[in-house]
Amino acid sequence: MYQSKWRVLSNHIILILGAIFMIAPVWVAFASSTHTREYLFQHGLQWLPGGYFFETYSAILFDPAATKGRVTALQMLFNSMVLGLGFAIGKVIISMMAAYAIVYFRFRLAVPLFWIIFSTLLLPLEVRIIPSYEVVSSLGMLNTYTGLILPLIASATGTFFFRQFYRSVPDELLEAARLDGAGPWRFFVDILVPLSITMIAAIFIIMFVVGWNQYLWPLLMTTDDKLYTIVIGIKQVYQSLYEGGQIPQFPKAFALTILATIPPVLVVVIFQRMFIKGLVETEK
Repeated sequence: MYQSKWRVLSNHIILILGAIFMIAPVWVAFASSTHTREYLFQHGLQWLPGGYFFETYSAILFDPAATKGRVTALQMLFNSMVLGLGFAIGKVIISMMAAYAIVYFRFRLAVPLFWIIFSTLLLPLEVRIIPSYEVVSSLGMLNTYTGLILPLIASATGTFFFRQFYRSVPDELLEAARLDGAGPWRFFVDILVPLSITMIAAIFIIMFVVGWNQYLWPLLMTTDDKLYTIVIGIKQVYQSLYEGGQIPQFPKAFALTILATIPPVLVVVIFQRMFIKGLVETEK
């Protein structure tokens, strides 16, 4: 009994220390963003919040000059949200339909095609960035939301997970649907999609975070700063910190970093139960 209690206590201590280790840099960035740049220049990073929260965050959200461009952080957040949602929703839909075709239509080349799709994991975006840019440019989709989202929505990872899930669905459901006169589309929409809710949530969260954190792709696809995402905005602000011979705008740079972390954290926190259930649940 004593060893069991000590083991539980030690596990909790390790988890608490790990959480503090992960949260501490974010807290320091937030606390430092609420001070003036002169104070930070003299005293360094701060652990306690200051009294300039509203001044700093209102400037970064609504004043284009604070981000060294023609776009505010609010517009950057909107652009990142469009990219993240389009990225995640597109990947979920394409992955579900591809996995459904591979598992249930059972055509001769289903297995080879699946492994061809799966092998694209060996070709990350950085490897195929030049031909992808050429295709987007040829189709006239530069500086558009469509050009940011459409070329990236195919997902081997999502197809793999949905394929494994569909293979675990009992064949009796398919036979019952056929007896009730349900066609392939009806079976997919009315039976498979409701059963896939937890898996959809898990894949959606992963893909949303990946899309939100995209840097190289939107940097190449957009030359108009009105389409810049929040990640590109962070790079711009930090790059211009020491330009002009003035005291660097560290508070605004930290504020932009904090704003960039909020939406992904909210998505993970809100859907964390479905996320965990979708990853660990194997028997449906």
